[in-house]
Amino acid sequence: MAKNKNLIYIAVSLIAFLVLAFLYSTPVFTGKQLFQHDIVQYRGGAKELIDYRENFDKETYWSDSMFGGMPTYQMGSRFEGDIIKKVDSYLNILPRPVNYLFLLFSGFFLLGMVAVRNWKYALLGATFFGLSTYFYIIIAAGHNGKVNTIEYFAPLLAGILLVYIRKKYVIGFIVTTLFFGLQVAANHPQMTYYLFLGLGFLFISELIRAIKKMIPMKHFLISSGIIAGALIIGVGMNSQRIMANSEYIKETVRGKQILTNDSHKAGNSGMDKESILMWSYGKLETLNLFIPRLMGGGSQEPEGAAMMEKMQQLVQDNVTSQAEYDRISKGFGSLTYWGDQPGTSGPAYQGAIVCFLALLGFFFAPKKYRYWILGATILTILLAWGSNFMFLSDLFIDFVPFYSKFRAPSSILVVVELLFPLIAIIGLYRFFKSENLDEDYKKKILTYVGGGTLGLTLILIVFGKSILGFATDNEQLYLPPFLLDYLVDERFSMFRTDAIKALLYVGITVAVLFFALKQKLNQNIALIVIGLVSLFDLWTVNKRYLNDDNYVDKIFAENPFQTEGSDYLAEKVGDNANLQSILASIPVNKTLETIAERDKKHYRVYNQVLGTTSETNTSYFKSSIGGYHAVKLRRYDDLLNEYIVQPDSVKTPKILNLLNTKYMIFGNPQEPQVVPNPKANGNAWFVSDLKFVNTPNEEIKSIGEIDSKKTAVINASDKSYFSNKPVQADSTATINLTKYEANELEFKSQSKTPQLAVFSEVYYPHGWKIMIDEKEVPYIKADYLLRAVHVPAGNHNIKMIFEPQVIETGKWISLLCFGLFVILSAFGIFYIYRKRDKKQLEISIDKSV
Repeated sequence: MAKNKNLIYIAVSLIAFLVLAFLYSTPVFTGKQLFQHDIVQYRGGAKELIDYRENFDKETYWSDSMFGGMPTYQMGSRFEGDIIKKVDSYLNILPRPVNYLFLLFSGFFLLGMVAVRNWKYALLGATFFGLSTYFYIIIAAGHNGKVNTIEYFAPLLAGILLVYIRKKYVIGFIVTTLFFGLQVAANHPQMTYYLFLGLGFLFISELIRAIKKMIPMKHFLISSGIIAGALIIGVGMNSQRIMANSEYIKETVRGKQILTNDSHKAGNSGMDKESILMWSYGKLETLNLFIPRLMGGGSQEPEGAAMMEKMQQLVQDNVTSQAEYDRISKGFGSLTYWGDQPGTSGPAYQGAIVCFLALLGFFFAPKKYRYWILGATILTILLAWGSNFMFLSDLFIDFVPFYSKFRAPSSILVVVELLFPLIAIIGLYRFFKSENLDEDYKKKILTYVGGGTLGLTLILIVFGKSILGFATDNEQLYLPPFLLDYLVDERFSMFRTDAIKALLYVGITVAVLFFALKQKLNQNIALIVIGLVSLFDLWTVNKRYLNDDNYVDKIFAENPFQTEGSDYLAEKVGDNANLQSILASIPVNKTLETIAERDKKHYRVYNQVLGTTSETNTSYFKSSIGGYHAVKLRRYDDLLNEYIVQPDSVKTPKILNLLNTKYMIFGNPQEPQVVPNPKANGNAWFVSDLKFVNTPNEEIKSIGEIDSKKTAVINASDKSYFSNKPVQADSTATINLTKYEANELEFKSQSKTPQLAVFSEVYYPHGWKIMIDEKEVPYIKADYLLRAVHVPAGNHNIKMIFEPQVIETGKWISLLCFGLFVILSAFGIFYIYRKRDKKQLEISIDKSV
């Protein structure tokens, strides 16, 4: 009876999560969809991939849409043996973002049930976790892979705790394997990596407990073996994706450096430290886990527009010279964010009540939870400080494997956002339920922690201006007093509003707990009050960053690259800032569409109007020199930095010719100007001169100096390629593209002498095959990043095809591991039921006797 009642409560909780998710996302009821910046960029960059899939009913693992061509492994490609990804798609079947919110709530509910085995506290903890502000910020931005990964954090931890803490080996194995597999399938390795940095403390804690004989060493070893097996199978189910990305990542900006310069040395792995640590959390900024606008919140808070208008008026009234105006301009930055990061969409607000209860939890929770959660929390906060705590950052970048592959250390706070709600509900549960904690101890801790939290908050409210400053060093240097004083007052007002709210919310919580301790308030009422106040707090803060303005009509969400303007379209857009950017891009999009329709051949476009490395409008219509992607091929990124990011009037055109840039777009978004480039090298060409150089630095420097139609720059390491392959000039030789598909190109060549054919296609050493007259031949890299092949005299058919062996190998490993998971799970469940039936039989025999 009790079991059935518990199942009812669980079902009611899941329904409550569904209701909460839909209530937060009410525009989905009218058919509207989220407008997410990164997803708009994805739609542009993945257009060729999506079109290929629809036209040929199969997958291409290479696309020429961005950055001269790159694998599609990180562009939304699908893998045939990826059954675990299909499971993920079924779990995320609800409309976005309802799917994310429901799974965030539900996943933590499972964790709460494992940790405290009480649905009320699990329900409370689920709202604490599922309403963490950072999740709503990344949903608004379109970081879907990140939030998709995070939604499996809690259930994965639940599986691990089932094994280590609850000794439920079979169920723990199933839950751990399933949700780790799903987390890896969500494809945001950085989030998974950060989670396991935190979970390392759980492993250490269990090891210490076993060494101290607080738990049997046998149990620890069995549990660790089960967890290890679960993680191996979870990885195995994603073998296609992991193997392909592991192969790819070595050739990208996350792999080894190729060039040696002032910021890095060739052979060093990962990104340079400046790139890794660019988004580092400030030390004081960490307090915005407790007070959301401690440092102003986000760079674009709603108050910013009114502040800017007032400051412009102050400048107009007080500034009398151009020199003074120029000086003031140097001091302008974000008005509503003054933290240490270059900019931010919002704070990692955890909730005033959640932070307060987490502090209590570190005193009330059992030691088996307390110490590892505390250790993980401290480490992740220190790592989030990044460049503001260089000793630790240097240590991890230099010595901890894979840490240098990831940037933006501030995002490691997702671990805190998981652990704070967990320790909060564990501590709260023991506060109400534990008989080992006497009333005096509870009262003392509640008094000290509550008084300390309220006192600190009050001090910040009263003395905040002198403690927090509310101005950056740059602002203090360049802004005159009449502007600086106004800015500080406005920022302090923003902070004070949120700080007073935090003071109120924590005060209510302290009062509720004191009354409950004195048995003047029912425990259930206390939980309801805490839950409702926390819900109101987080809900209202989250609505600053993800609200109805983030939803647009389906036509805009699914086709953000509009090419025709109209009064109707302008009316639909209204004052929605997101959609206004669509209207602003219409002239450029129309220009790109016209180019693509008039010239259907294969070539690339250089678009300087929208920002070469920060847009995919071009990629949506035609292959682009630029694009928008965090994991570019290293060689192409080197080329961009050398010649494109800071254009040179002599050298940059040479590079554009090399990349078969047939059209260039200059001007501005409203009046784009198309400039044809008749000097583009074409899709392929023969060269008669070879320039051998010794280093990659010489390679990349030389391609900006040579006539690439006549000369190819070859690294000396490939000199042996020409030992039996002479190259002789022939002014009548021709080579032409006859077929283009994303992963297959065909050429016809004619020459009287042996030639070196250079292709305007990015060199990638894994998966590309070149065949001459159906016979596969070796090829080399030329001009730092292009493919080249020796072609004998005569008439020949040349074919390039992308068939990465890693995809086929990974498919069978993925299928095998998924099958192994199913079989082991089935045997485990059979064992449990058989054991239960045997136990029931023994009980019935005892009763009959």
